[in-house]
Amino acid sequence: MTHAKGADAEMDATTKVTKKDGASRATSRARSVAFVGLSVALVAISAWVVVPIGPVPFTMQMFAITLVVCILPPSQAIAVIFAYVALGAIGVPVFSGMRGGIGVLMGPTGGFLLGYLAAVPLAAGLLWLVRKKISDKPAVFACQVAAGLLFTVVAYVTGCVQYTFVAGVSMEAAFLTSVAPFVIPDIVKVVLAALCAQPVNRALGRS
Repeated sequence: MTHAKGADAEMDATTKVTKKDGASRATSRARSVAFVGLSVALVAISAWVVVPIGPVPFTMQMFAITLVVCILPPSQAIAVIFAYVALGAIGVPVFSGMRGGIGVLMGPTGGFLLGYLAAVPLAAGLLWLVRKKISDKPAVFACQVAAGLLFTVVAYVTGCVQYTFVAGVSMEAAFLTSVAPFVIPDIVKVVLAALCAQPVNRALGRS
């Protein structure tokens, strides 16, 4: 009889632990979905801040996406950028100038957006690997800046190549039009994003 009661007590304890683990996983999934949703909204809003200085508009996207890369785990950062591009592709006005549609992706500046799909996984993945090995705050900050610059360079390459073919200009002309005017402002945005990521990561317990 005593053995049976002990077994029942052990089963009840196991059940409680299982329920607690299930609730914890559900809460974690809900937090992940919330972070991804808020980040997609942040990237979209950053694209609406437009300063038209030529064929390629000046936006705050490099800041927002670098911030996402610095704050979120790679899986969530990748989900954010794929969701963002997918929403724009189906016509939701989340691209610069509140535009949307596959035509934007296939247009002269679409290469930057498509480049995000490769740049974010690369930058987020490398940052995650490096952060597993370092904890020094200045080193972490430097790695975040490096990840943001890597993301930016990949986007520049894909954007410049597509601009060359779609606009029918030389690579040099494409670089001077679609990349050169943005280099310094984008470096500033990357550094600012890495700075802003520090207090956010501390608040989230990820510092």
